[in-house]
Amino acid sequence: MSDSRTSSSKETYTIWTKSLIFHGNGCTVYDSKGVIVYRVDNYGVKNSREVQLMDLEGNVLFSLKGKVRTCGSGCWYGYKGTSTKEMPWFQAKETKSCGILNRSPIRECKVIMGCDYARGTQESYKIEGKSGKSGFRVVEGGDGGGAVAEVKKKESWGGGGVLLGDDVLTLVVEPNVDHSLVMALVIVYGLMRNII
Repeated sequence: MSDSRTSSSKETYTIWTKSLIFHGNGCTVYDSKGVIVYRVDNYGVKNSREVQLMDLEGNVLFSLKGKVRTCGSGCWYGYKGTSTKEMPWFQAKETKSCGILNRSPIRECKVIMGCDYARGTQESYKIEGKSGKSGFRVVEGGDGGGAVAEVKKKESWGGGGVLLGDDVLTLVVEPNVDHSLVMALVIVYGLMRNII
């Protein structure tokens, strides 16, 4: 699988927030045909600050590294492949998080692509939390941009059915979007919100 996969049509994935590894932590992502396309395995380390997004064959697409700042808030850096010594491909930073007296979960983070701090950077995506713990969407261009992906609890029977458990989510990705990047952003936000 290429590390930059796009499609000319909308695609739907199922995210199971469980690892394929026995006694491991992580998540497994299936396409609409039930084939595993992405996975994250933390090998027993829950709430790790460093994880890798892989394809089915174990090729690392993104290395994701988190840093905690004051009051438990923080940011994550996404690196292409396995090297975390190069310039990050993106930075995801919480914009609404807990305060000393307010322990509410984060609802939003901004994503800066390129992370070339010497030349300046601009917000390229925003991840907006929705009602409920697991619902959120990835919006292009920050404020006023259109959604490129949306995550919500999965329903049985394709819609209108029974909601499945908190550990099964649906990810819908719009056409002409890099699916591996969207998946990396979904994983980072899931880690920030303790969904994954």
